Amino acid sequence: MPITTCIFDAYGTLFDVAAAARQAAAEPEFPLLRDSWVELANHWRLKQLQYTWLRAITIAHTDFWEVTQNGLDWALEATGLDGDARLRQRLLDLYWELQAYPEVPAMLQALKAAGLNTAILSNGSPDMLDGAVQSAGLGDVLDDVLSVESVGIFKPNARVYDLVGARFNCHRNEVLFVSSNGWDAAGAAGYGFATAWVNRAGEPMDRLPWTPQHVLTDLTPIPDLAGN
Repeated sequence: MPITTCIFDAYGTLFDVAAAARQAAAEPEFPLLRDSWVELANHWRLKQLQYTWLRAITIAHTDFWEVTQNGLDWALEATGLDGDARLRQRLLDLYWELQAYPEVPAMLQALKAAGLNTAILSNGSPDMLDGAVQSAGLGDVLDDVLSVESVGIFKPNARVYDLVGARFNCHRNEVLFVSSNGWDAAGAAGYGFATAWVNRAGEPMDRLPWTPQHVLTDLTPIPDLAGN
């Protein structure tokens, strides 16, 4: 069955999650961040993801904004920067203004020109996702933005992936699901989607029962994959 619908994870896939720390490190107000922003960004992202998994397993859901703040607080303490309230607030403010990776607008435009459905499916809360989409100027090339908040559990729970079929009235094998998270791409493959893992960092494949069909270094090939 041909692909009719392309679904994208948001953070790390369409939007550069390291951009907040990188930008703050370039600002003169935060000199201590200049040598540690990469470490902070990595800690922040890892803890953000780990807290979603723990909350899903323990049925202790909260919205992604709280998880994002919790992850940042851990990262600031781990890097010895937890005493700077101005830095914390600046990093959180910048997270609402994340920019898309350079290839994203043209890629989404190509999908829309081909007549495909396009949407985000994200752990992000609706207001966070709206801020990112508007900041990156992607509203015109996305048919919808789907958040886990409508089901109250984080990915990779199957109820999250169910949102795609409910919204677009499509079969699982009509969907190309794209994520920069190997575990997310694997979970979506197990669910029955065609999947592409955008492995920008060149990481090893996750040891899980399922594997993504495609492994990419960026999003440029997605229109070709969707057309096959």
